[in-house]
Amino acid sequence: METNDIPKTPADPEMARLEALSKLLDNQFRIPGTNMRFGLDGLMGLVPYLGDMSGFVVSGFLMRTMAKKGASPWMMLRMMFNYIIDAVFGVVPIVGDLFDFGFKANRRNVEMLKAYYADGSIKPNAKRSVAFLGLLFLVLFGALIWAIWKLAALLLAWVYAGFSG
Repeated sequence: METNDIPKTPADPEMARLEALSKLLDNQFRIPGTNMRFGLDGLMGLVPYLGDMSGFVVSGFLMRTMAKKGASPWMMLRMMFNYIIDAVFGVVPIVGDLFDFGFKANRRNVEMLKAYYADGSIKPNAKRSVAFLGLLFLVLFGALIWAIWKLAALLLAWVYAGFSG
């Protein structure tokens, strides 16, 4: 049997959606005259507080789909770590925005998932760990909101002290 006779399996629609979403969030646009690419995640991060929160929530939806695909608990923790790094650095004004343009957590996670499935072996069902990871995601989301609130209060106090003194 020649290789041309081997039937091709249709593309996985969920993986195609993950690819499209990660491209939209991380690589959709190119800076003219360069090879530098960025996506909506970097643009949303320019809006203080709301941009970082919306990016984190969209990443949570991506994470849910990856869990549905059957990523192992260890793989999902590694993916969540990428989102945490993106969110923590993303809240720092200016530097965090530049970090958002370069880190591309969504792209990293989709590439990790593709590599995870590349060998074709049967992967364990990840449904049992989804509840734990969902709870962890909510706790981290709450911590992120608290950290942004504290950072905003600190910055406002600093600005107020600068104008009053």
